[in-house]
Amino acid sequence: MEYIVNKYKELLIQENKKHNLVSRRMDVEELDEHIRDSLAILDWVNLSGRGVDIGTGAGFPGLILAIYCPDIAFTLIEADLKKSMFLTKVGRECNLSNVQVVRKRAEEAGRDLELRERFDFCTSRAVAAMRVMLEYALPLVKKGGLVYMWKGPNFEEEWKEAHNALEVLGGRVVDVYAYASGDRRRYIVAVEKTAPTPEKYPRRTGIPAKRPL
Repeated sequence: MEYIVNKYKELLIQENKKHNLVSRRMDVEELDEHIRDSLAILDWVNLSGRGVDIGTGAGFPGLILAIYCPDIAFTLIEADLKKSMFLTKVGRECNLSNVQVVRKRAEEAGRDLELRERFDFCTSRAVAAMRVMLEYALPLVKKGGLVYMWKGPNFEEEWKEAHNALEVLGGRVVDVYAYASGDRRRYIVAVEKTAPTPEKYPRRTGIPAKRPL
Protein backbone atom coordinates (compact mmCIF):
# COMPACT_ATOMS: atom_id res chain seq x y z
CA MET A 1 0.00 0.00 0.00
CA GLU A 2 2.85 2.37 0.83
CA TYR A 3 4.20 1.76 -2.67
CA ILE A 4 0.87 2.79 -4.23
CA VAL A 5 0.67 5.96 -2.14
CA ASN A 6 4.22 6.91 -3.07
CA LYS A 7 3.44 6.23 -6.73
CA TYR A 8 0.35 8.45 -6.45
CA LYS A 9 2.38 11.28 -4.91
CA GLU A 10 5.03 10.93 -7.59
CA LEU A 11 2.38 11.13 -10.34
CA LEU A 12 0.67 14.12 -8.71
CA ILE A 13 3.87 16.11 -8.31
CA GLN A 14 4.83 15.28 -11.91
CA GLU A 15 1.45 16.14 -13.43
CA ASN A 16 1.01 19.24 -11.29
CA LYS A 17 3.98 20.84 -13.01
CA LYS A 18 2.01 20.67 -16.27
CA HIS A 19 -1.63 21.04 -15.28
CA ASN A 20 -1.82 22.80 -11.90
CA LEU A 21 -3.99 20.12 -10.27
CA VAL A 22 -3.26 21.52 -6.81
CA SER A 23 -1.50 24.66 -5.63
CA ARG A 24 1.90 25.11 -7.28
CA ARG A 25 3.27 25.97 -3.83
CA MET A 26 2.18 22.68 -2.25
CA ASP A 27 5.12 20.74 -0.84
CA VAL A 28 5.35 17.07 0.16
CA GLU A 29 4.51 17.85 3.79
CA GLU A 30 1.27 19.60 2.77
CA LEU A 31 0.43 16.75 0.42
CA ASP A 32 0.89 14.27 3.26
CA GLU A 33 -1.45 16.38 5.40
CA HIS A 34 -4.15 16.21 2.70
CA ILE A 35 -3.73 12.43 2.62
CA ARG A 36 -4.00 12.14 6.41
CA ASP A 37 -7.07 14.37 6.39
CA SER A 38 -8.69 12.18 3.73
CA LEU A 39 -8.05 9.09 5.84
CA ALA A 40 -9.41 10.60 9.08
CA ILE A 41 -12.80 9.02 8.44
CA LEU A 42 -11.29 5.53 8.81
CA ASP A 43 -10.53 6.30 12.47
CA TRP A 44 -14.25 6.84 12.95
CA VAL A 45 -16.26 4.45 10.76
CA ASN A 46 -15.78 1.21 8.86
CA LEU A 47 -16.77 2.03 5.30
CA SER A 48 -18.48 -0.73 3.35
CA GLY A 49 -20.57 -1.23 0.23
CA ARG A 50 -20.32 0.96 -2.82
CA GLY A 51 -19.02 4.53 -2.48
CA VAL A 52 -19.12 7.70 -4.54
CA ASP A 53 -16.93 10.76 -4.09
CA ILE A 54 -18.07 14.13 -5.43
CA GLY A 55 -15.51 16.66 -6.66
CA THR A 56 -12.49 14.41 -6.15
CA GLY A 57 -10.09 16.91 -7.72
CA ALA A 58 -6.55 15.62 -7.39
CA GLY A 59 -7.76 12.66 -5.32
CA PHE A 60 -9.03 13.87 -1.95
CA PRO A 61 -10.63 12.01 -0.30
CA GLY A 62 -12.04 9.49 -2.81
CA LEU A 63 -8.89 8.25 -4.51
CA ILE A 64 -6.96 8.05 -1.26
CA LEU A 65 -9.79 6.06 0.35
CA ALA A 66 -9.87 3.75 -2.66
CA ILE A 67 -6.18 3.00 -2.17
CA TYR A 68 -6.67 2.17 1.51
CA CYS A 69 -9.99 0.34 1.05
CA PRO A 70 -9.33 -1.99 -1.91
CA ASP A 71 -12.48 -4.04 -1.23
CA ILE A 72 -14.77 -1.04 -1.76
CA ALA A 73 -15.78 0.05 -5.26
CA PHE A 74 -15.40 3.84 -5.58
CA THR A 75 -16.90 6.04 -8.26
CA LEU A 76 -15.06 9.35 -8.47
CA ILE A 77 -17.10 12.21 -9.91
CA GLU A 78 -14.99 15.05 -11.28
CA ALA A 79 -16.12 17.53 -13.92
CA ASP A 80 -12.73 19.05 -14.72
CA LEU A 81 -11.13 17.38 -17.74
CA LYS A 82 -7.50 17.58 -16.60
CA LYS A 83 -8.30 16.35 -13.10
CA SER A 84 -10.49 13.51 -14.33
CA MET A 85 -7.76 12.46 -16.77
CA PHE A 86 -5.24 12.50 -13.91
CA LEU A 87 -7.51 10.34 -11.73
CA THR A 88 -7.90 7.87 -14.59
CA LYS A 89 -4.14 7.78 -15.09
CA VAL A 90 -3.51 7.06 -11.40
CA GLY A 91 -6.13 4.32 -11.43
CA ARG A 92 -4.47 2.71 -14.43
CA GLU A 93 -0.82 3.05 -13.39
CA CYS A 94 -1.50 2.02 -9.78
CA ASN A 95 -3.73 -0.91 -10.85
CA LEU A 96 -6.70 0.32 -8.81
CA SER A 97 -9.38 -2.05 -10.08
CA ASN A 98 -11.88 -0.63 -7.56
CA VAL A 99 -11.90 2.87 -9.11
CA GLN A 100 -14.20 4.27 -11.76
CA VAL A 101 -13.87 7.89 -12.85
CA VAL A 102 -16.97 9.71 -14.11
CA ARG A 103 -16.48 13.08 -15.76
CA LYS A 104 -19.75 14.84 -14.97
CA ARG A 105 -21.06 17.75 -12.99
CA ALA A 106 -22.61 16.63 -9.71
CA GLU A 107 -26.04 17.79 -10.89
CA GLU A 108 -25.74 15.64 -14.02
CA ALA A 109 -24.60 12.62 -12.02
CA GLY A 110 -27.57 12.91 -9.67
CA ARG A 111 -29.99 12.69 -12.60
CA ASP A 112 -28.17 9.79 -14.28
CA LEU A 113 -30.26 6.66 -13.68
CA GLU A 114 -27.11 4.52 -13.67
CA LEU A 115 -25.82 6.52 -10.70
CA ARG A 116 -28.89 7.80 -8.88
CA GLU A 117 -29.58 5.97 -5.59
CA ARG A 118 -26.90 3.37 -6.42
CA PHE A 119 -24.46 4.05 -3.58
CA ASP A 120 -24.20 3.07 0.06
CA PHE A 121 -22.25 6.17 0.98
CA CYS A 122 -20.98 9.42 -0.48
CA THR A 123 -17.94 11.46 0.52
CA SER A 124 -16.99 15.05 -0.22
CA ARG A 125 -14.18 17.26 1.02
CA ALA A 126 -14.18 21.05 0.67
CA VAL A 127 -16.57 21.06 -2.29
CA ALA A 128 -19.54 23.28 -1.31
CA ALA A 129 -21.63 24.55 1.59
CA MET A 130 -23.58 21.80 3.34
CA ARG A 131 -27.01 22.74 1.94
CA VAL A 132 -25.57 22.76 -1.59
CA MET A 133 -23.65 19.55 -1.03
CA LEU A 134 -26.77 17.76 0.17
CA GLU A 135 -28.51 18.47 -3.14
CA TYR A 136 -25.53 17.00 -4.97
CA ALA A 137 -25.08 13.97 -2.73
CA LEU A 138 -28.40 12.70 -1.39
CA PRO A 139 -29.80 11.80 -4.85
CA LEU A 140 -26.85 9.45 -5.34
CA VAL A 141 -27.19 7.37 -2.18
CA LYS A 142 -29.75 4.70 -1.37
CA LYS A 143 -32.32 5.17 1.37
CA GLY A 144 -30.48 4.38 4.58
CA GLY A 145 -27.17 5.38 2.99
CA LEU A 146 -24.83 7.99 4.42
CA VAL A 147 -23.25 11.20 3.19
CA TYR A 148 -19.94 12.20 4.82
CA MET A 149 -18.88 15.84 4.47
CA TRP A 150 -15.49 17.18 5.61
CA LYS A 151 -16.01 20.59 7.20
CA GLY A 152 -14.14 23.36 9.01
CA PRO A 153 -14.95 25.15 12.26
CA ASN A 154 -18.08 26.86 10.87
CA PHE A 155 -19.89 23.54 10.35
CA GLU A 156 -22.54 24.37 12.99
CA GLU A 157 -23.59 27.47 11.05
CA GLU A 158 -23.75 25.44 7.85
CA TRP A 159 -25.83 22.83 9.67
CA LYS A 160 -28.39 25.45 10.71
CA GLU A 161 -28.56 26.80 7.15
CA ALA A 162 -29.10 23.26 5.83
CA HIS A 163 -32.27 22.60 7.86
CA ASN A 164 -34.58 23.16 4.89
CA ALA A 165 -32.38 21.17 2.50
CA LEU A 166 -32.38 18.21 4.88
CA GLU A 167 -36.18 18.29 5.13
CA VAL A 168 -36.79 18.70 1.40
CA LEU A 169 -34.20 16.17 0.21
CA GLY A 170 -34.84 13.50 2.84
CA GLY A 171 -31.90 13.48 5.23
CA ARG A 172 -30.89 13.98 8.83
CA VAL A 173 -27.58 14.61 10.56
CA VAL A 174 -26.79 11.51 12.63
CA ASP A 175 -23.27 12.17 13.89
CA VAL A 176 -20.31 14.56 13.79
CA TYR A 177 -16.68 13.48 14.12
CA ALA A 178 -14.22 16.08 15.48
CA TYR A 179 -10.49 15.66 14.99
CA ALA A 180 -7.27 17.63 14.58
CA SER A 181 -5.59 18.13 11.22
CA GLY A 182 -2.25 19.77 11.88
CA ASP A 183 -3.07 22.76 14.09
CA ARG A 184 -6.67 23.02 12.85
CA ARG A 185 -9.91 21.56 14.13
CA ARG A 186 -11.77 19.61 11.49
CA TYR A 187 -15.14 17.86 11.40
CA ILE A 188 -16.81 15.16 9.33
CA VAL A 189 -20.60 15.44 9.32
CA ALA A 190 -22.60 12.26 8.69
CA VAL A 191 -26.06 12.59 7.12
CA GLU A 192 -28.36 9.61 6.75
CA LYS A 193 -30.76 9.45 3.80
CA THR A 194 -34.13 8.87 5.44
CA ALA A 195 -36.43 9.07 2.41
CA PRO A 196 -36.21 9.00 -1.40
CA THR A 197 -35.10 12.33 -2.83
CA PRO A 198 -37.85 13.99 -4.95
CA GLU A 199 -37.22 13.46 -8.65
CA LYS A 200 -36.80 17.17 -9.41
CA TYR A 201 -33.55 17.23 -7.39
CA PRO A 202 -30.82 17.94 -8.12
CA ARG A 203 -31.89 20.94 -10.10
CA ARG A 204 -30.13 21.84 -13.35
CA THR A 205 -26.43 22.65 -13.43
CA GLY A 206 -25.48 25.71 -11.41
CA ILE A 207 -28.82 26.25 -9.70
CA PRO A 208 -28.05 24.49 -6.38
CA ALA A 209 -25.11 26.84 -5.78
CA LYS A 210 -26.91 29.96 -7.02
CA ARG A 211 -30.18 29.30 -5.20
CA PRO A 212 -29.47 26.95 -2.25
CA LEU A 213 -32.43 25.25 -0.64
